[in-house]
Amino acid sequence: MSDIDSGKWIEAMKSEMDSMSSNKVWTLVDPPKGVKPVGCKWVYKRKLGADGRLLPSRPGLWRKMDVKTAFLNGFVEEEIYMDQPEGFTSVGEEQKVCHLQRSIYGLKQASRSWNIHFDEVIRGYDFIKNDFDPCVYKKVSGSSVAFLVLYVDDILLIGNDVKMLGDTKAWLSTQFSMKDLGEASYILGIKIIRDRSKRMLGMTQTSYVEKVLKRFKMENSK
Repeated sequence: MSDIDSGKWIEAMKSEMDSMSSNKVWTLVDPPKGVKPVGCKWVYKRKLGADGRLLPSRPGLWRKMDVKTAFLNGFVEEEIYMDQPEGFTSVGEEQKVCHLQRSIYGLKQASRSWNIHFDEVIRGYDFIKNDFDPCVYKKVSGSSVAFLVLYVDDILLIGNDVKMLGDTKAWLSTQFSMKDLGEASYILGIKIIRDRSKRMLGMTQTSYVEKVLKRFKMENSK
């Protein structure tokens, strides 16, 4: 690997393999007769924030959280075998293949498996799914209300009770490996603006508009 950030990529790959191991994503078995294992490859991508800036590598009241290696939480119902990842072949077991127990990035079933698992878990904490938008959940306890919005592996928590939000965050962390991203500043490309002195909360899509104008070479248009 000749990339200038090769060291960081290698560390990210090792971290990913650790996640695979801790989640028991696969077991190594002898290749079954008549079965051709699916291939796999490492995909390297630098992630940009909603404002176009490079994010650190990693293959009311608003809080944003991220589920680490979310797709590894879903279970696989089909019999799927995969080649061992390049560079991480088990010594002495080079001829064996990975018998997948959980979903993995790139599988057609991955998104659905993760969503089904998350839905089962969050309902167990008394959150109710919205009838019109299946990615929005609500929990009510007395005068306290919390909304949870799920977008792939990003979670947005909104509510009127700090303790309820804190309890929800703590509970989620017992169910999944989570990363607290702090107060939400961007969600789906929409910037959240706060001015607590004026008790003002607003949204803007300036970055998105600028991105579209740049794409069509219209930055100087009036």
